[in-house]
Amino acid sequence: MRRIKKPRKRVRPRNTRRSAKRKFVPPATLEEFLALVDRYQELWGDIGQIVTDVREKKTLAEAAREFGRSPRTVLRLAGPALIKGSNGRWAAKKHDRLLRVLPLLNHQGLFEVAVRDSRQASVIGKYWNAVDSYHDTGDASGLREFRGKDVIDADGKRVPLLTDLRELDRLGSAGVLSFESLYARVA
Repeated sequence: MRRIKKPRKRVRPRNTRRSAKRKFVPPATLEEFLALVDRYQELWGDIGQIVTDVREKKTLAEAAREFGRSPRTVLRLAGPALIKGSNGRWAAKKHDRLLRVLPLLNHQGLFEVAVRDSRQASVIGKYWNAVDSYHDTGDASGLREFRGKDVIDADGKRVPLLTDLRELDRLGSAGVLSFESLYARVA
């Protein structure tokens, strides 16, 4: 009597669903950031802000929850900017090299600049606080600190910070410094 062999079961590769999805690759340049779909641009902007919040003593879970993001997602995308402490909590390093795309001013108006250093992003944030203070109160003392200063973008180019009061007044009159225009996408 001859044995009949059963047909072998076909083994499917594991995680076919997961491997079929395209993984999000963090952008390294402004062009790569702008090539992302809006959903991923928003995700990447949130990642940078979450790391900043963790640096300012929030827990990773709190900061991620504020933006509706998973701490696992933040760890996956911002891993190099975070470090696990001896107490088991995640903390942000003093500075990081994550790409941040931020608005800046020049004589034509608003434009986007990509920086790869959290210290440069902090300079831009302080600059905007000084511009906002001048726009609201007319007090230009905060802008003096930025006179003749520039930031270094992701390509290593120096981008000057606009501190000319006449130009800032002109841009403010044109509505460029309004809340809505600052937080709308720069064209």
